[in-house]
Amino acid sequence: MIDLSNFKLWLTDNKDYSVKTISNYASRFKRADNILPWFNDTVYQFHLEQTEAYQALSCDVRSQIKRAVTLYFEFVNSDDSSYNKRETGMNMLSLFANIGVAEAYLKKIGVNVVIANELIERRAILYSKIYPETHMICGDITNEKIFKKIVDESIDRGVNIIMATPPCQGMSTVGQKVVDDERNRLVCQVIDSIKEIKPKYALIENVPMFFNTKIIVGENEILIPELLDKELGKDYVINKFLIDTKDYSVPQSRERAIVLMTRKGQAKEWVIPEKDKKVHTMEDAIGHLPKLDPFITDVDEKELLEIFPHFYERKESALQISKWHNPPHHVKRQVVAMQHTPTGKTAFDNPVYYPVKVNGDAVKGFRNTYKRQNWDTPAYTVTMDNRKISSQDNVHPGRKEYTDENGDDIYSDARALTLYELMKIMSIPEDWPVPENTSEAFLRRIIGEGIPPLFVKKVFENLLLGDQLWEK
Repeated sequence: MIDLSNFKLWLTDNKDYSVKTISNYASRFKRADNILPWFNDTVYQFHLEQTEAYQALSCDVRSQIKRAVTLYFEFVNSDDSSYNKRETGMNMLSLFANIGVAEAYLKKIGVNVVIANELIERRAILYSKIYPETHMICGDITNEKIFKKIVDESIDRGVNIIMATPPCQGMSTVGQKVVDDERNRLVCQVIDSIKEIKPKYALIENVPMFFNTKIIVGENEILIPELLDKELGKDYVINKFLIDTKDYSVPQSRERAIVLMTRKGQAKEWVIPEKDKKVHTMEDAIGHLPKLDPFITDVDEKELLEIFPHFYERKESALQISKWHNPPHHVKRQVVAMQHTPTGKTAFDNPVYYPVKVNGDAVKGFRNTYKRQNWDTPAYTVTMDNRKISSQDNVHPGRKEYTDENGDDIYSDARALTLYELMKIMSIPEDWPVPENTSEAFLRRIIGEGIPPLFVKKVFENLLLGDQLWEK
């Protein structure tokens, strides 16, 4: 069976090709495999060239396929020498790594993320661009071959800590919460990896419902915490915590279930650090940023500038701060509703400028939609659908800007938070090396799935005692 996902990752790491070129080589090799199923031998190309289907192709296509086959042969026979070195110190395996939001500070504090695993190819490739020193294994951890590769390489690289952030949609309060959702059972692969690799420490992160979720193992239904104790309690001290990231310098309220495991006999038991004395607010995170108007998609430029005379100068100032500080796009009826909505309030309380549909009918929705955030509290939990005014708690707090000719107070920033503002709220460092050509919509969704990296940093710092803890 061919492995196009990790072939693309290998090309990303080892060749100076564009995304389009990498995709083309993968496509050409897949075509070769369809003509003649791949086998790892130097004579493969010769046998391929003898087939009628290959000979019927144009000269250009044959040349491209030949190059793709050469590259794939190089890929499957590479020894990954750049990754094979056995590291010393704190060596981590990141499971369900996504694009590595959680890992953003770890290298700075001496944690070597040597192996990572992610199912979705697009995320895995972006992870490799952000963390080129980490060996990303793209594939389904429930696949025996992929699981064995993860375990074998982790043992070879001296992994002594595992961080696992399995998908939470199956148990999230905003998810479907289907009984025995297969995503909930991914904790079984985490347990199996801990059994095989035997790290000194392990961290599992999920939504609070993680501790109250039952899964079916064999023929029995069991709570996940009970399963952890049953399978790992003999060899590990297992500490379970319900935390809110606002207690750890993160300007966002985000409740999580955290499991910290310590292999028995270690010099230190891993626990959650003490809460911070200061709670960081939206004002602390983004209060210094200048006003920014939204782009209104359903009006012409003349009307846009009548509503927002300073639109272009404010946009230019914002983009000088960050490429990701770009005006969100909204329709006029939503913008007008939010212009008349004070800080911390929902437009559903507006007696006149109430949210309406395109036909003028009143919108029916929850009171945490069409709602501005507060300046004097941490941000609400960032969700995956964070670009819409009509989704939950997404609108900038705003400030009173002026009183119009009708005597109505008009508030600034009648828009969803920018991607840059979301990054600040998520505590993502300014120097996080995400490629500039990354899709903003893609990043917004990913950030809504992630755990604030500053919290992760503090949890790891609470474990670090010095080099002697990690000596072999």
